[in-house]
Amino acid sequence: MTAAPLVERAQPKARRMKRGRPLRFQPRLPGQLWNDVLGERPVGGRFRAFRRIFTAVLFTLLCIPIQAVLVQFSGPAKNHFARFYHRSLCWIIGLKLRVIGQPCGQPRTLYVSNHSSWLDILVLGATLDARFVSKAEVAQWPLIGWVAKLGRSIFVSRNRGRTGSEVQELRARIEAGDSIILFPEGTTSDGARVLPFRSSFFSVADAASRIQPLAVVYDRLGGLPVGRRDRPLFAWYGDMETGSHAWKLLRRTGTRVTVVLDESFAPDTMPDRKALAARLGRSITETAATLRQNRDIQPRTAWMR
Repeated sequence: MTAAPLVERAQPKARRMKRGRPLRFQPRLPGQLWNDVLGERPVGGRFRAFRRIFTAVLFTLLCIPIQAVLVQFSGPAKNHFARFYHRSLCWIIGLKLRVIGQPCGQPRTLYVSNHSSWLDILVLGATLDARFVSKAEVAQWPLIGWVAKLGRSIFVSRNRGRTGSEVQELRARIEAGDSIILFPEGTTSDGARVLPFRSSFFSVADAASRIQPLAVVYDRLGGLPVGRRDRPLFAWYGDMETGSHAWKLLRRTGTRVTVVLDESFAPDTMPDRKALAARLGRSITETAATLRQNRDIQPRTAWMR
């Protein structure tokens, strides 16, 4: 019996792969501006920013008449309410505050800090019982100028002809018992470094009873450590507009700031204001660098600087 030949099955012809066009994703809303403003989670981010700004403005309008009445009376009530106001604003905008160390708390204390953002006013106002030294233009700003005046801020101009009288005003406020918050950099940085301290800012240091250095670093975004790329989201410098900067920042969640307060010391331990500026600048720069590296840190004592 002859075996039937095996019939090979015909192999299917391979389909020719056609090169298709690459996928091109378009932003949800057209335009570079919308793509930049919306970013991640556009709807939720916009709603979050609007809610925070609206709540902050409404809360400020409610607190202004209360503080206006409190400043007419002597006593610590106006200072306690100012700290409550700044702490509440930090909570409203979703900024978690972490403080390492203790404020000096003595009258006539000169607090020396680095400066990178308008957020520093809220952070230090919630941490310290002290007055800010601000440029004269801030007094003319709507709403912000009112808050600064009710907070008994000291306004100084950049006119060299008035430097002597303004220094005397600062000295008089310190001798009267007020504590002062000083930003010796003279301007805001990009958040990735501390600018050199100007010795001219320490011309009133001898009027203070204690000097306490501190560092402010914004170290969390979305609950994760902040990298160099994300620092401009917090830092407010150059020609940045306050409104657009706040809008981009307040869309985000999981933000945190860390304030490290070193031990205070007497101003007469330093020979002159140039040596004082160099010593404080070096100490605050090292502390801020440690925080930016996401490393644990403890407040420094006077003998360690």
